[in-house]
Amino acid sequence: MKELAYLNKYLLKYKWHLIWGFVFILISNAFQILPAQLVRYSIDLVIDNVRVYRSFDNSGAQQDFFTVFSRGILFYAVLILLMALLRGIFLYFVRQTLIVMSRLIEYDLKNEIFLHYQSLPLSFYRRNSTGDLMNRISEDVGRVRMYLGPSIMYGLTLISLFAMLVPVMFYISPKLTFYSLLPLPFLSIAVFYVNNIIEHRSDEIQKSQSRLSTFVQEAFSGIRVLKSFTRENESVAGFTRESNEYKHQSIKLTKVEALFYPLVMALVGLSTVLTVYVCSTEVINGRLTIGNMAEFIIYVNLLTWPVTLLGWTSSQVKRAEASQKRINEFLKEKTNIVSDKKLETEITGKIEFINVGFKYPDTGVVALKNISFTINPGESLGIIGTTGSGKSTVTNLASRLYDVTSGEVRIDDRPIREYELSKLRSQIGVVPQDVFLFSDTIYNNISFGLDQPDETKIFQAAKDADVYENVKAFPQGFGTRIGERGITLSGGQKQRVSIARAVVRKPKILILDDALSAVDTNTENNILNSLRKIMQGSTTIIISHRVSSAKLASKIIVLDDGEIVEQGTHESLLEQNGVYKELFDKQMQMDEVTSS
Repeated sequence: MKELAYLNKYLLKYKWHLIWGFVFILISNAFQILPAQLVRYSIDLVIDNVRVYRSFDNSGAQQDFFTVFSRGILFYAVLILLMALLRGIFLYFVRQTLIVMSRLIEYDLKNEIFLHYQSLPLSFYRRNSTGDLMNRISEDVGRVRMYLGPSIMYGLTLISLFAMLVPVMFYISPKLTFYSLLPLPFLSIAVFYVNNIIEHRSDEIQKSQSRLSTFVQEAFSGIRVLKSFTRENESVAGFTRESNEYKHQSIKLTKVEALFYPLVMALVGLSTVLTVYVCSTEVINGRLTIGNMAEFIIYVNLLTWPVTLLGWTSSQVKRAEASQKRINEFLKEKTNIVSDKKLETEITGKIEFINVGFKYPDTGVVALKNISFTINPGESLGIIGTTGSGKSTVTNLASRLYDVTSGEVRIDDRPIREYELSKLRSQIGVVPQDVFLFSDTIYNNISFGLDQPDETKIFQAAKDADVYENVKAFPQGFGTRIGERGITLSGGQKQRVSIARAVVRKPKILILDDALSAVDTNTENNILNSLRKIMQGSTTIIISHRVSSAKLASKIIVLDDGEIVEQGTHESLLEQNGVYKELFDKQMQMDEVTSS
């Protein structure tokens, strides 16, 4: 229960739900116990008065006696019916407090986890898979809710029912109480172990179902590849294997479940048989009545269901503890990207890298070594380099998705650590190399960075990114939904929408991380012409493997294996006849071949 102690703050928050739920449980339990006593009174009333009734045979007094006698029985019947109705009402109140409480805590816990996820650095997401993150906020929270709702409800019901009922049973007959309760611990233990087997096999089924779903999803997503390579038969064979495994696991679970209810009914029946046998001897000896026998049988049945659920509840608590442990592991993760002074100010856009070195914390790969450069407000810097040279790492450090390992990054002559993160990033526009668009309209994707959508700004940003005419040609224009991850757009269109999303907020710092890699040369030239106008008000970092994009910058640096090997203007770098000149000549030759 140590891991589940984390949830105590929520139980305290919703303490009145918990308190009133317990009160309603006590009341509903009382309306369970009292009818059994009324049954005893009514049965004893019948047995005690049947001889008196028969003694009035063939007399007028017999009918009068029967009228009075039947009214007494009817009175007990109405009381029993009324108490059953009242119990149902209070059980409704129990669920409206305790189960609602569990749903409220589930809502709060999911929000807390998601909010915490948002605060964690990029390195956290490099270490953990998306599937694992989603499972902890969905499956694990769902298991925890089962502890907070049904488990607490059934646990309180069992404890309070035992506390109220067992003293009553002992008062009537300690001997009968002992024998009637004797099989119940065995019932609870048996249910616990059988339920654990069921849970284990259910998990195996879930894993098998997950593999089957993944296989089907990949088959449908890659149907063009399957048909192109004529591998349909192999795909069907693979599906059959996964389907057979799912069937095998399902049958194993069914066999265990088939034992569950016979086992429960056998132990319940044993308890009833012992109650009837012991009570019969007590009735014969004159120490109990037949009404007591009926009363005890009802009591045993009242205890059977909560005791049966004790094993189920124990299993649910164990699963909830394991899930909460997984949740706590992530909640204990703390971001190291924090603001030293929480400085909230408008920036002009000056960027300085002073002897910056960086090593990725999760892989240990050294990405940058002793990098230094300065970009004044309104100036632009082009960064050229091969794959893995550290170009994208510069953008991550400039927007403080990571902190430097050595050296310092400064914005407007202040250490970047002093700025409040959200305020700083709100003034930076980033076009990532790996374009991500939301499954929403083009309009909403472009306006994503704006606090208040502005149609004029959105249209102008689309024109600047050279995507306006493409969007207007769609049947629904800017209201076109682009599908999951922008699947309905071409690579170039997605990249241009991403550029429009970055420039629409008029950022003080604009970072283009190989943003033109998916567009053709003609479209690139159109976008570059538009960017010249946009860049006039922003400090711009242009990262590219194309010289044609980088030469737009007022200064260029060439990276190789995390180090600056050349720097200068486009013209001065060509004169050096170094790496940049070699790259420029190769790309010019490729453009000539392509154009011819």
